[in-house]
Amino acid sequence: MTTEEDQDYVEYVSASLERLRRAAYLLCGDAHRADDIVQSTLISVYLRWSKIRRVENLDGYVHRILVRRYVDENRRSWARVLLAWRVPELAAKPTASTEDADAVQAALAGLSRGQRSVLVLRFICDMSVQETAAALDCSTGNVKSQTSRGLAAMRTTLRAQWPAARSESIREVANR
Repeated sequence: MTTEEDQDYVEYVSASLERLRRAAYLLCGDAHRADDIVQSTLISVYLRWSKIRRVENLDGYVHRILVRRYVDENRRSWARVLLAWRVPELAAKPTASTEDADAVQAALAGLSRGQRSVLVLRFICDMSVQETAAALDCSTGNVKSQTSRGLAAMRTTLRAQWPAARSESIREVANR
């Protein structure tokens, strides 16, 4: 790659890294796995940068790679084993906003990969139906139905978890 292409790549990564990390975290629910998925995605993008840097919807293209990396990682047949040398110290008591975030994360984790991917791309990455369909290589009708089913499942989960929602944000999500 030329120096100009390298600079373009660095600028793109600098501008989109946090957005990619947030999307990956919401897909997999683990910050370390999310970082691995983003790293793998950015390596793929770098290797093809001279060809793809002028793509019309670069963010959609990169998010498509991100979702594919996430799906590929979940298809691996080997299991991940967590070994702890010692028991971690107790965490501080969670606040209401932490509990809300945990509830939404748990509701997302309970969705199918397709529904979770669509909801993250649509509402976290702020992609349109058409951009999401292009990123996931599916029809706009599929995106709409996955969105509808995913939101309905999240509402059900959140209502069951918090019948009298303590927080305005949870009430908003559950009552839409």
